[in-house]
Amino acid sequence: MHDLNDNTGLALENLRTLLAEQSEGQENRLPSERELALRFNVSRRALRAALDVLENEGLIWRRQGQGTFSGERRPDGNMLAQQIADFTNPIEVMDVRIEIEPALARMAAARATPALVEQLEKLALKAEQSTDIASWERWDSAFHSKIADASGNQLFIAIMGIIDEIRRNDAWQQFRTRVRSAGRNSLSVNQHNAILDAIRRFHPRDAEDAMRTHLMSLREAVIGEIGGAARTQIPAPQPVTTD
Repeated sequence: MHDLNDNTGLALENLRTLLAEQSEGQENRLPSERELALRFNVSRRALRAALDVLENEGLIWRRQGQGTFSGERRPDGNMLAQQIADFTNPIEVMDVRIEIEPALARMAAARATPALVEQLEKLALKAEQSTDIASWERWDSAFHSKIADASGNQLFIAIMGIIDEIRRNDAWQQFRTRVRSAGRNSLSVNQHNAILDAIRRFHPRDAEDAMRTHLMSLREAVIGEIGGAARTQIPAPQPVTTD
């Protein structure tokens, strides 16, 4: 029988392995303490001690009522996002994304490193290999979040965090599932690859254009799901030129 210290060490070793496997994603939620304790064959007390060590090291963080997460902690915009979700709509969210994310892609390409490219390649592949909508949503979100993080702009990152929280709202998830079930994923995979290729080539303008093309295409899919009448009532945002 392991003593507490042995159990804690075993839990810590297994948790580090789990975190290493999740390192390519952003804000990955860990399984519950009960599930982890059963998986690692350790006591809940030993598991909590190991989690405390990792939290002190900054490798995990906790959000009250939601669980334990790996990756860099984002500003907690959950309450604000829930309030916004009640009075905004998918078109407005897409319009904000179209204004913000191309700029984030441009900044990410300007600051790209081999490590960033490798992480984005893994995330794009995870999305491409997704076999269900929930898995696609997870890796698609991680791909876009990694680009936002790479921009280095904390305000933009915080805004993207709020947008991501809105997209996780149950009613919004149901709407996004309907959009995805219309056969969008194959096109999105190609568009992700175009964004990735521009970042890989350290080409900011191409990354910006590729991201805008991707999001404009998604906006059209959203309008298509809402209904054809929306197409004539909601004009597409015009890109801002810097020439």
